[in-house]
Amino acid sequence: MEADNDTGISEFLLLGLSEEPELQPIIFGLFLCLYLITVLGNLLIILAVSSDSHLHTPMYFFLASLSFVDICFTSTTVPKMLWNIQTQSQVITYAGCLTQIYFFIIFGAWDDFLLTVMAYDRFVAICHPLHYTVIMNSRLCGLLVLVSWVISVLNSLLQSLKVLRLSFRTKVEIPHFFCELNQVVGQACSDTFLNDMLMYFGIVLLGGAPLAGILYSYSKIVFSVRRISSAQGKYKAFSTCASHLSVVSLFFCTSLGVYLSSAAPQISHSNAVASVMYTVVTPMLNPFIYSLRNRDIKRTLKRITGVTVI
Repeated sequence: MEADNDTGISEFLLLGLSEEPELQPIIFGLFLCLYLITVLGNLLIILAVSSDSHLHTPMYFFLASLSFVDICFTSTTVPKMLWNIQTQSQVITYAGCLTQIYFFIIFGAWDDFLLTVMAYDRFVAICHPLHYTVIMNSRLCGLLVLVSWVISVLNSLLQSLKVLRLSFRTKVEIPHFFCELNQVVGQACSDTFLNDMLMYFGIVLLGGAPLAGILYSYSKIVFSVRRISSAQGKYKAFSTCASHLSVVSLFFCTSLGVYLSSAAPQISHSNAVASVMYTVVTPMLNPFIYSLRNRDIKRTLKRITGVTVI
């Protein structure tokens, strides 16, 4: 057994979503299209918000920030996957794997916090409309984004440094299309108790706490909307939250499901497929979800591109 251990391992093998050769061109084409749509769609949202002074409000500032993070989040995994398929190689270096873990956790957690901040923004707008501009001033908005980033970086740094202490066998095969933390830790041949405890603590802190904050915000929103007498007023209030709720449901259900089920290695392939939802599909859908239900975004996009958004 000792001969199989290697603390100085230089590379891992990413098995991807499928090892069938005939499926590789299909997977490559599909993920290339999804990635290009994600980048283009989110760039358009950022361009729309930055170019239209009417969109210089807290809600659109957070939306533009979310679009930026979504681009970075997807870019930590998909380009490497496409490169491996194109070169017919499954190799990722040890340093490359740790780097991928580090940035993946940063942007994943940052995405998480931004969704929570956006829920708080809707809570203030609907429950305290007269004080909205005072409470959600530019300084607080910037501080919320900055604090979210700092917490994400510190958590990622701690999780990544803990992976450095693990030992791996000379040949490590990861049944995934990228170096996801729970998959890499699961391949270690040394004791992973501290890593597991730290990972689940991170899930509670960066997953459970923000989700609780979102649920609390929307419980207050529902209570406030119920007191609105007109049906049109209720519809307008709920319509401003529908897009955000759709994204929250997609992101949290899939991401928390993947990490909470990480103790069951026999469903690792299912985890890889589920990971596609929150790493690729959700960032791609965000621009469509937010723009299709938003007149201001559609108007600005029409002015920029010359194309009417349905």
